[in-house]
Amino acid sequence: MSTSLLAWKETLEDLGLMGLAPSPMSRMALSKPLSKPLSNPMSKFPADGSLTASGYQGRPRSQDFQANPGSERPPFSMSDVSERRDSSVSLPHMPQREKTTTSLRGAASDWKAPDDPMKNPPQQAIDECQTLEELNARICRCEACPLCLDRIKFVFGEGAPTARMMFVGEGPGRDEDIHGRPFVGRAGALLDKMIAALGMERSDVYIANVVKCRPPDNRTPFTTESQTCLRYLYRQVELIKPAVMVGLGATPLRELAGITTGITKVRGVWRTVAIAGREIPFLPTFHPAYVLRQYTKEVRQAVWEDLQLAQKRADSPINSSQG
Repeated sequence: MSTSLLAWKETLEDLGLMGLAPSPMSRMALSKPLSKPLSNPMSKFPADGSLTASGYQGRPRSQDFQANPGSERPPFSMSDVSERRDSSVSLPHMPQREKTTTSLRGAASDWKAPDDPMKNPPQQAIDECQTLEELNARICRCEACPLCLDRIKFVFGEGAPTARMMFVGEGPGRDEDIHGRPFVGRAGALLDKMIAALGMERSDVYIANVVKCRPPDNRTPFTTESQTCLRYLYRQVELIKPAVMVGLGATPLRELAGITTGITKVRGVWRTVAIAGREIPFLPTFHPAYVLRQYTKEVRQAVWEDLQLAQKRADSPINSSQG
């Protein structure tokens, strides 16, 4: 697939619009004379160009998100989310993927973890890391599961090394894979606004994912992949010692709390995860990408209430004494 078509495909995947907007190739086909006119497949979208075939160009109306005195609307705005895509929509200079021990990318069914301790760190080596920097240096060349085969960059996580609140998502997307940082695309821009609405900055919390490498086509990580990577996340949690953890989406809920019930039924309900002998309060909520796809007042309000609940728990004297 050419670079331009690949960028097109990944942009629609990020926006949750795959199959709704015609590709450049299909538009070329539609340019040929037709015996019978076709209806415009984009007629259901706004006529002001806020959603076009080249990706997200506009933004929701600001009045939908501005918190007025006495209003219950969530006080985070989407005004700069579309600008946070940097240059990742069109990728004239696509970063090269990391070289791995095999050239058979995507051969997950035949995968065998390497014996090299630098590419498949033993648990003892992970436990011996005393700082996040040491841990990152120790595991960043990991090839313990097939997700390494298609990655551009290993996405360790970032934030305050002693954060009271820790956010855990599913895995890197396209933008994260390119930049090597968690939540830097449109979903990350919205997460930043949510954190700012709490009176904090991104550097005040810690942000990580269940898996450190991007799953192909942004699919949900397989349980085997998640379980292989969780030992790294557990060590991060052990070093950071967060007062609360906020799970973003269904994957952290499943892999950390062992709950397979749909996120819509259990979000906002406190759970507990046991890591390194600590019982850590865990609050599941919607992933920012879901909020972008289901952009309703009800969904935004639900996430805002969850974040306020998490912040209150993180700041409580009980959690402070246990931290």
